[in-house]
Amino acid sequence: MPSAGTLATRQRFAGSILGAGTSSGLRVVVGRWAESPWGPFTDVMLETSAGHRVLLAPDERVEEFVAATYTFDETRRHPVAVTDTPGGWRVEAGTLELELVVGGRTALGRALAVVPARLAASPTWCAVTDPVARLVLRGVRTRGSAGNGRREWYGACDAHAVTALVGSFDGVDLGRLADVDPPCRFGFSSVPRRPSVTRVVSTVELPG
Repeated sequence: MPSAGTLATRQRFAGSILGAGTSSGLRVVVGRWAESPWGPFTDVMLETSAGHRVLLAPDERVEEFVAATYTFDETRRHPVAVTDTPGGWRVEAGTLELELVVGGRTALGRALAVVPARLAASPTWCAVTDPVARLVLRGVRTRGSAGNGRREWYGACDAHAVTALVGSFDGVDLGRLADVDPPCRFGFSSVPRRPSVTRVVSTVELPG
C-alpha cells in the first residue's frame, strides 16, 4: 500500500482479456473493458513473429495510458470494436479483423470460479496467487512493476477456452489458432499459453 503522505492513486479496469496465438506467429491480446475510469473501451496488443509489438487504441486517452504502462514498438489509433457472435467474438480494429469461437470453462476457470469475486479482484489476493501463477502458467504473473513507476495487479475470476480463430492483420492471413508461444512481451506478464478468454480485474497504481 502507498505510505502516508504519498499521492499514489489506483485505477480499476474490469472486463475480459483474450489471449491467443496463431500459426502465422502473431500473438493477439484483446482487452475488452466493461468498466474503467473512462467507461467501456477495447484495446488490442499484437506481437508479430519478428517480435514487433503494436498497440491498437480507440482514442488518445487510452493510447497514452496503455503506452505508458506497457512497452510497444508502434502505436496506432483508430476505432476498436468487439461484437458478440453466436459462437464468440468478432474484433475489428483498423487492419485487424478477427473472429473467434469461445468454448467451455477451462480447468483454471473452474478453480477461479470458487473464489469470491471481491476477493479475487483484490491486490492482496493477487500477491498471494502470484507465486502459484508463476509455477503453473508459464510467463503469467498476477502482480508486478509496469512502466513509468506504475504497479499492477491482475485478479482473474474465470476463464474459457478459445477453440477456433480466423482473421488477418495488415492484409496477411493469421492462419489457424495456436498456443501463445513464445510468451508476449508487452509487460511483466503474458497471457496463458493456451488460448483463452479470462474475466479479470486489473488494478493499476500510478505513483505520486
